Amino acid sequence: MRFAPQSLRAQIVSLVLVSLVIAQVVTLVLLEDQRDLAVRAAIGDEATGRAVNVVRLIEKAPESLRGQIVSAANSPLVQFEIGTVPVVDHASHDARGVTEARVRALLGDDFSRDIRAELHEIDSSALPFTYLEPNMAELHREMMRGQLLAVEMQLSIALSGGDWLNVSTRFERPPFQWPQFATLSFGLSAGFILLVLFWYLLARVTGPLRLLADAAEKLGPEQCGPVLPSAGPREVKELIQTFNRMQDRIVRLVAERTRMLAAMGHDLRSPLTAMRVRTEMVEDDETRDSLIASIVEMQHMVEETLSFARGLADAEPRQNVNIGSFLETLRESMLESFTLIQGDGVRVRVRPNAIRRALRNVIENAQRYSGGAEVSYASVADTVVIRVCDRGPGIPEPELERVFDPFMRLEASRSRDTGGHGLGLSIARSILRGHGGDIVLTNRSSGGLCASLILPIET
Repeated sequence: MRFAPQSLRAQIVSLVLVSLVIAQVVTLVLLEDQRDLAVRAAIGDEATGRAVNVVRLIEKAPESLRGQIVSAANSPLVQFEIGTVPVVDHASHDARGVTEARVRALLGDDFSRDIRAELHEIDSSALPFTYLEPNMAELHREMMRGQLLAVEMQLSIALSGGDWLNVSTRFERPPFQWPQFATLSFGLSAGFILLVLFWYLLARVTGPLRLLADAAEKLGPEQCGPVLPSAGPREVKELIQTFNRMQDRIVRLVAERTRMLAAMGHDLRSPLTAMRVRTEMVEDDETRDSLIASIVEMQHMVEETLSFARGLADAEPRQNVNIGSFLETLRESMLESFTLIQGDGVRVRVRPNAIRRALRNVIENAQRYSGGAEVSYASVADTVVIRVCDRGPGIPEPELERVFDPFMRLEASRSRDTGGHGLGLSIARSILRGHGGDIVLTNRSSGGLCASLILPIET
């Protein structure tokens, strides 16, 4: 199945073509069989008709003219001979007695003498007849294209006086032919059917399916694509309508969750600010510092929650950017620089602020846990992969996916003195997936962690 067509359109076209070829071959075989039977019947009718005429002439002519009549009646395909012994020397006639009945009907009802007929297949290595001239024999063999089997008919008719008229005729099965009109008919039929399939049926089926696939690929947590028009057969229409309803439910669900997070984060700001003011009035220094530290940590959590919500709800328009220049600008704007390995000048369509936030989160994680980050990028197939690598302690393999959960921290594998509330990678992945990409974490064999940010290249 490796070489089988993959697309629905190619599979349908291939199936139609194979079906047409099989139907055409079967039709030609059946026609060839009918042609074979027709040729046999025609030659048999001619031989029996000539035999009847010869019998009538012999019966009416003087005995001295019988030899001349037989010689005049002979042809390359039919041989006549008068003898005292019948060629068909047994009582078994042809299978259904058709030849005997035909001869007897032509001779008339008053003919009561014995008629014997026999049909059987013979090897054509004995053909053509030995009495044919060499050039005639060669022409005959070329015409029959080396067919191995032929049909021989032998007929013995009893004459008045006790002699027998022996008739022998042989005719090969006509060779298999592919007439030009069959090729033309096949081409016209296949062309018409494929034209109808391509411009009507396949367009009605694969067109809406392709639009559905594109809409599903572009569907992100922060955006709702246009409502797809219901087109095509009933099953395709039902599928598109189901997708539209699913898209609407997903977007409403994400929007409600985003609004809830944003509302919670916003509402927490006021009481935290009030608590911060009142904490300043605490006279005990140790207690005041402890409370302030807790409030500051809570404020950071609120800000990160709002940032996470904004990452889901961001409706920033996309721009075509050069990824190398984009990373260079990001490095210059960050407080702590990182090592940038220049690659190809590939361009991608992104929401710059969102991607900048995702990259900053990942790079700051690497800097926080290892003291530095090494960033490289390259185009792979139809994507651009930005790799952010560090030389920190890494992450246990079973936890490589769990770290993307909101508020998930793995202090057992990272420094206990580092900050963060476990939302940086969640925000980054949400942004990347909103672009149709993803983030994949892998541990380096030499130590450290690599985060691969994958973005599709859209021109």
